[in-house]
Amino acid sequence: MSDLKNALEGAAGEGIISSDQAIRLLPYLAERNIGVKAAAVRNDLSQPREDDVANPLEDSEAPRFIRGFHDVLITIGIIVLLVGLWGLTGYYGPLPAIIILAEILVRRQRLALPAVVLTIALIHWTFSVTVMYFGMQNAGSPSLMTSWIMIALPFPPLLALYYWRYRVPLSLAMLLFSLFVLMLAGVFYLIGLATGVSNVVLNYPLQSFVIMFTAALGAFAVAMRFDLSDPGRRTRRSDVAFWLHLATAPALLYTAILLVFQFEAGNSGTFFFAGMEHGGYVQALTIVAIVVVMMLIGLIIDRRAFVTAGLMSLGVAIGAILRQNNAGLDKVSFIVLMIVGLIVLVIGVGWPHLRRAVVRLLPASVQGKLPALR
Repeated sequence: MSDLKNALEGAAGEGIISSDQAIRLLPYLAERNIGVKAAAVRNDLSQPREDDVANPLEDSEAPRFIRGFHDVLITIGIIVLLVGLWGLTGYYGPLPAIIILAEILVRRQRLALPAVVLTIALIHWTFSVTVMYFGMQNAGSPSLMTSWIMIALPFPPLLALYYWRYRVPLSLAMLLFSLFVLMLAGVFYLIGLATGVSNVVLNYPLQSFVIMFTAALGAFAVAMRFDLSDPGRRTRRSDVAFWLHLATAPALLYTAILLVFQFEAGNSGTFFFAGMEHGGYVQALTIVAIVVVMMLIGLIIDRRAFVTAGLMSLGVAIGAILRQNNAGLDKVSFIVLMIVGLIVLVIGVGWPHLRRAVVRLLPASVQGKLPALR
């Protein structure tokens, strides 16, 4: 496989074929054992690791997390240290520790998993401190969105500074996502001022869900901008897209469910899950349809986050359908787990075949912009 890959990259370097053609030819030729020396592959313990037959799925959506157990050991130490510091010093100790560890482990040693964990630790610290200082202080204000604005406001500058210094893809993804959250809170705040209501979502649920869904679509568009700029998924732009999709997929799913259910209930403020309490077929089938659409989107763009985001909702819908058919309550949960697990296995094992079947239905111009079929 490595010889074939090197040959195609060399051909692209000499201008015989384009880089995009080289990316697409690699899985096509590998599936047909063209350029792969089968005789050199051994199945015993003496087989060199580089002789292992590569699974093209491993490279289709793999952010650079772990490069060895050294990363895991260091990460365990980071988590234990920060938890201990938080318990002893409150919120004063973790931030200096995060900065010092980031200078050593991220900026100098470029360790991938510690970089992710330290970024998450910074986000957690920022959220905890802002909630402590601003969330409680403004809880009784005329507009509840004031609290959300104050909580979201520190994230963009801190994450921008963190990304500028350490170039962690997760920090850029969360910076962009925090900007959407801040913009959304600002829109609701302005609507609250204009209408004079303290809680826009409860007073104008349909309009609020439309705004939320629009914001989720905007975040998805930004994620796709990064994704389509690197269809071969060889640069850090792909990692940024991975984290954006991980945050955007559930936001897009649940805002779509909220919006559809609110249209069904009317603009009366009825909770969207009220019908689910009685196991209604319409509500359950609506959730199933939305989850299927999300899974199709995930197949098209080759992002599994759109599959995993809907598993819980899918389980709730299947449970409602089973209860409507008088299935025993003691067995419903196990049946739901079995069905959801089977769906996950079928999609996971058959991912390349399912994706090939779906993508080939699209126009050739669209297929050319998507990640290569594997």
